[in-house]
Amino acid sequence: MIIVNTDYISGKELEMHGIVKGSTIQSKHMGKDIAQGFKSLVGGELTSYNEMMSEARDLATKRMVEEAAALGADAVVNVRYASAAVMQGAAEVMAYGTAVKFC
Repeated sequence: MIIVNTDYISGKELEMHGIVKGSTIQSKHMGKDIAQGFKSLVGGELTSYNEMMSEARDLATKRMVEEAAALGADAVVNVRYASAAVMQGAAEVMAYGTAVKFC
């Protein structure tokens, strides 16, 4: 499955199959959440949250690709990511794009 953030794939004619998306809501356990809270007081990268968001993006992308594959798509174009805080220490990540089949 080809995944791109452009609305075309060079050299391919595309037939649109519709919007596909994948999402997840993730959080860290309380111990890491407290440790990251202290870290935010002194500054610096919050590595635990960085890892959480990376895992969330990977899972959201995987779910988007699965939805595209179920439609018989060869690729997903114009892929975008969005995130939102759901509650303290938890975030939703969504991946979305347009499922296409090569003509």
